[in-house]
Amino acid sequence: MTMADSQPLLYTEELDALSATLVDDNLDNASGYNLDVQVRKHDLAAEDSTLGVNLASLDMINERFIRLFRLGMLEVLRTSPRMNPTRTQIVRFGDYLKDLKAPLSVNIVRMSPLRGYAMVVIEPTVVFSSLDSFFGGFGRGVGQLPPGRLFTPTETRIIKIILQVFFRSLKEAWSPITPVDFEHISSEINPQFAQIVDENDLVILCRFESEATSQGSGFLDMVIPYVALKPVRDLLRNRVQTGDGNEDSDKIWRAQLSHAVQDAELEMQVLLGKLNLTLQQLKNMQIGDVLPFKKADFARVMVQDMPVYDVEVGSMAGQVAIKIVNAVSPNAPH
Repeated sequence: MTMADSQPLLYTEELDALSATLVDDNLDNASGYNLDVQVRKHDLAAEDSTLGVNLASLDMINERFIRLFRLGMLEVLRTSPRMNPTRTQIVRFGDYLKDLKAPLSVNIVRMSPLRGYAMVVIEPTVVFSSLDSFFGGFGRGVGQLPPGRLFTPTETRIIKIILQVFFRSLKEAWSPITPVDFEHISSEINPQFAQIVDENDLVILCRFESEATSQGSGFLDMVIPYVALKPVRDLLRNRVQTGDGNEDSDKIWRAQLSHAVQDAELEMQVLLGKLNLTLQQLKNMQIGDVLPFKKADFARVMVQDMPVYDVEVGSMAGQVAIKIVNAVSPNAPH
């Protein structure tokens, strides 16, 4: 037997000190060697809920997703849904389920190459608002539904359309980080039947809220198991840069936005001259009165009360017409 084998690793006093520390659950008053070493406390019993990345990385992906989602829904509904992302949260799955009330469109999906299953939850207000817009309405939502109420075939079809746009947009939003793909597995109306993880497990909650309507506000949730994102946490930390994204998609988005703006209707006026009157003069005006004023060199074209061009007024083909002479600064006096 060697000397090392005959000597205990820890003396009785040291074992008692460790036991006392565990009972008190307090390491602040611990003493020993190397007290001046720069270390950080770590509780081995506590689960890491930070993913090793700032959750702002996921927030930026969601910001990009919602832009793509609005454009995708605009193509289908001819109106852009009024939805905005909220801050990404890490919650226990059981706590998340407690806040949900049936009926909901609860969809189990596989997010390849991530392991396990994710969940997409669509609140009925979003479904009925999209349904109303699809048939030419103004996007009105719906009031409270009975818990056992099932979605009709038409409503189910709208849900499928929303999911198709959702998956396509989220896939593109994640493309700068890692390629992902989505596969729809099943659907439920009661979230209690959608157990993608144990109730004590952590999940990533990405919620997209719709603006309030007369029937209330709605939401669309993407729920990803915490453990599923661990393999890509380095990619989230290293590749997501503030303000960066898929440049090709951003160019397409800007081009589509620019094209949509071209159809905006504006009011144009031609201002021949101006007069300053007193209230008394205005009250004394009668039919047939002549008001002389100094004619300017050019008339002024106003668009939405903003000066745009100096023009000459004349006639063409029997109609009053104007000829543009030069552009003017928007800050020019009217």
